[in-house]
Amino acid sequence: MHDDNDGAVRWLAEPEAQDYPGAAAYLSLLEADDVVATIVAALVEAPIQHRKAKDILRAAGLVLLPEDNPHVASDLKKIRDGKRLSPILMVRGDLARGIPAQVADGYHRVCASYYTDENTDIPLKLAHAPR
Repeated sequence: MHDDNDGAVRWLAEPEAQDYPGAAAYLSLLEADDVVATIVAALVEAPIQHRKAKDILRAAGLVLLPEDNPHVASDLKKIRDGKRLSPILMVRGDLARGIPAQVADGYHRVCASYYTDENTDIPLKLAHAPR
């Protein structure tokens, strides 16, 4: 079988439906249910933006997970196989208050993309937490 994949990360046009409940489950550890519902609704409506893998990790204060992390390895295999990944769901941080951005869904995809190229442009939806 001939592999036509050039090694570039390919992305779906929109996040997958299951990403939103995943984001809500994570965010429910940080905020009350009504706030989470507001954030997730904003994520659904948010336009796709693009940010670099290295900047997403830095803004969220996250460490780069190892390549042998099962979920990162799975996403790296998808990249090698030319499969499209789902865009990331994020909540904007607050620089003045020292609050990092949150990767609500897609941390493993960001790490896999970073291993492919730290300057990978990652499509994401970005919402603001209500104040």
